[in-house]
Amino acid sequence: MPRDIPVGNGDLLLTFDHLYRARDLYYPRVGRHNHTAGHVQRFGVWADGKFAWIEDAGWTRDLKYERDTLVTHVVLRHEGLGVELTCQDAVDFAEPVYFRRTRVRDLMGKARDVRLFFHVDLSIGGQPVGDTANYDPSTFGVVFYKDDYYFIVNACDRHKCGVDHWAIGAKRMGGHEGTWRDAEDGQLGRNAISQGSVDATVGFNLQVPASGETHVTSWLACGRSYNEVKRLNKSVWELGPDRMLGRTAAYWRLWANKESIDLSPLDALPESARELFQRSALVVRTQIDNGGAILAANDSDIQHFAGDHYSYCWPRDGALVAEALVRLGQSELSRSFFRFCARTIEPDGYFLHKYTPEGHLASSWHPWTMDGERTLPVQQDETALVLWALRRHFETFRDVEFVKAVYEPLIAKASDWMLDYRDHHGLPLPSWDLWEERRGIHAFTVGATIGALRAAAKFAEEFGEKDRAAACLEGAERMKGAARRHMHDPEAGRFARMATPKPDGGYELDMTPDSANYGLFAFGAFDPRDELIEREMHELKRLLWVKTPIGGAARYANDYYHQIEHNDVANVPGNPWVICTLWHALWKIERAQTLDELAEAKSEIEWAASRALPSGVLAEQFNPHTGDPVSVSPLTWSHATYCSVVCAYLAKARALGHNA
Repeated sequence: MPRDIPVGNGDLLLTFDHLYRARDLYYPRVGRHNHTAGHVQRFGVWADGKFAWIEDAGWTRDLKYERDTLVTHVVLRHEGLGVELTCQDAVDFAEPVYFRRTRVRDLMGKARDVRLFFHVDLSIGGQPVGDTANYDPSTFGVVFYKDDYYFIVNACDRHKCGVDHWAIGAKRMGGHEGTWRDAEDGQLGRNAISQGSVDATVGFNLQVPASGETHVTSWLACGRSYNEVKRLNKSVWELGPDRMLGRTAAYWRLWANKESIDLSPLDALPESARELFQRSALVVRTQIDNGGAILAANDSDIQHFAGDHYSYCWPRDGALVAEALVRLGQSELSRSFFRFCARTIEPDGYFLHKYTPEGHLASSWHPWTMDGERTLPVQQDETALVLWALRRHFETFRDVEFVKAVYEPLIAKASDWMLDYRDHHGLPLPSWDLWEERRGIHAFTVGATIGALRAAAKFAEEFGEKDRAAACLEGAERMKGAARRHMHDPEAGRFARMATPKPDGGYELDMTPDSANYGLFAFGAFDPRDELIEREMHELKRLLWVKTPIGGAARYANDYYHQIEHNDVANVPGNPWVICTLWHALWKIERAQTLDELAEAKSEIEWAASRALPSGVLAEQFNPHTGDPVSVSPLTWSHATYCSVVCAYLAKARALGHNA
């Protein structure tokens, strides 16, 4: 189920589903821990004796953000209750405090007794064992805690601060559904404390004038001790929750517009395509931990599919997101990511599969032995892409002091390892592919490694290591020649997606069309106008474009992952992915020599914008027949690719003299 409106600040992240129910709460790191375990946090309204939860029939919902901010603008209307709610959700830009300002308007032309109910179903640390919830008379709020995690729920309206009533009790144990059921009569029982598997519901009473409105602002503050959340609660009271919401909106507008990027070359596209550019940058920010880890996604519903989640840092995803951050001018975020990488890279100069937000080795399906032989469980493209992206960062910001600190682990050791990890033809030794499904020598990995070795050569030359520079350049050129000789099939007119070594020293080629072959030009290995690349990209578009009204590009032929269409794979080779579709736009941009050629890339950019939810959130992939989001949403990689491609388009437009 998509997460329509994530809000966060790099320490605290909340996500909401399409029914406007909070589903995930990550603290103190983005991606860890999920203190709701994905369970629904309900929101209900009682008005003059009638009650409805926000997921009930009768509501219309419009889930969006305020322009250029990470403050939501959610409009909820229920004709049966005769009320309209306008909600603003945000995490304070500086403190781990989530706010919701709810403005209630009467639609019936009479004074109203309205009560709002917020259900809080925490599983602190990801487990609902040993939690405590209690009403705290010193703060007039409800406190949850376990170990060194504390949370307080409170509120202020125009006249007072503190919750008006509350219910605390058991959940999902011994037949107990949870305290949320207690809200449906409009009054909560005020049980003082409960422990174990517990939840709580808090209520706020509002008197709404006829045809008028009033509001209440609630908050959830997070800390590592009771004193810390009590201090935060006091700060909210003293500063005022509405003032803190206002300063947060101002901060994100400053963040989003600090580079003043000229989007006029996109004027021929719908406004939604231009708006998605700023929205994507902001959504990407919600998925980045302040410790440097860039998380792939934080939609916990994926756990039901595979028993795991995407709340990890893949160096591959992170590097490609970091490159987008570089294009956006967000140097502090890209710098922080590379520092994270310098801390996590293996001593021999390579990255393993993926890492937790703290930098520990995460779960993996890459074996350490195969056929009784020890195997290095790596995707070589992950190591290569970090080095390549670091060069893009340095060429933009020229921060020599920073690069000095990461030179040894991310440049020297990584390039030495890539040079060592080659076969007799100069191609990389087998590793796992971009999609983490096959082990061999992959076209994408070859392209990424050539780009990384060329980047390392430039760094080495600048740092006076001429021998390393020469070795890296020679290695890159030899690898390119080997790819042309051994991985291209002249009869098919395409590159193989994978080559598997044979005992005689040759290779068995897997010619399955694969969108990942865009990597042959994307990192500078081959010129995008090289006749082999021209043919490759045209064939990938022909073979992998989804031939339904939805359109878009699949990953590869007969893609099994979340596969919707099993019968007509000739027309629907797989579900369309945002990244795969935008890679075609990137190729058109890179090869463009005129403004007319550049304009050809607009079709894929517009396609991506058309797939975004009304809030601006992009999923990983989509149903090829209905266009509904499939798998995680938002996917950080989707939004970062959109930003990167739009920035590339704008840069090429300037280079070609747009409005000159």
